[in-house]
Amino acid sequence: MSRSNEKKDDRVGLRLQVYLARCGLGSRRSCETLIEKGRVAINGTPVTRPGEKVLPTDVVTLDGRKIAATQKRVYIALHKPSGYLCAQTDPEHRPLARDLFRSAINERLFHVGRLDFLSSGLILFTNDGEFSKIVSHPSARIEKEYLVETGRAIDEEFLKRYAHGMRVGDVVYRCKDYKLRGPHSALITLTEGKNRELRNVFTSRNIRLKRVHRLRIGPLTLRGIPTGHFRRLTEREVRWFFEHASGN
Repeated sequence: MSRSNEKKDDRVGLRLQVYLARCGLGSRRSCETLIEKGRVAINGTPVTRPGEKVLPTDVVTLDGRKIAATQKRVYIALHKPSGYLCAQTDPEHRPLARDLFRSAINERLFHVGRLDFLSSGLILFTNDGEFSKIVSHPSARIEKEYLVETGRAIDEEFLKRYAHGMRVGDVVYRCKDYKLRGPHSALITLTEGKNRELRNVFTSRNIRLKRVHRLRIGPLTLRGIPTGHFRRLTEREVRWFFEHASGN
């Protein structure tokens, strides 16, 4: 749905998952999960099915706490070090990526996609659910470029098979592009990026990954962002993602 259509929907009520995303609680998909788990209520009545409309006069709560749509949109690019978890909380008390900027950002932000605990590099955080959907959804075909470093030499024939489509278990993985940088390192470009894709693909060929480092998301790179630091996106950078999505 376009933003113009959503503005029209404001007059007759927003879908609950859209409202939650605008409150900075996550992407629409993750907000649908909150609803399905029974954690959300409208005017005191629990709602378990996405799609319920929220009117301006309604009171929406999450786990009994009132929430309201945020007015200020925030978009940041973080250079995540290895050993930080992309999550809101962790029962094992591991370091969280959000802790790297929490003292400097007042708004509640969520990660766009994810990098696993051992992976490092560029990851975006926002409170804009629509932006998160555009960056993350495979249909937008936003390029994500990774540097991988391995314990043994990488066979280019293996990368060619990966580019044409490689089945691992019940899942077919396919990279958009690759470039060998040396016997033990390569640049891999993905437009979908399934869960732990690079680790699953390389491990399936008994190639141990020593490092997975994301260098780029669309036009955004790590340039000027030291490890463990972040910067805010410019209006032009944010606009690129919305314009890219509308052009697909």
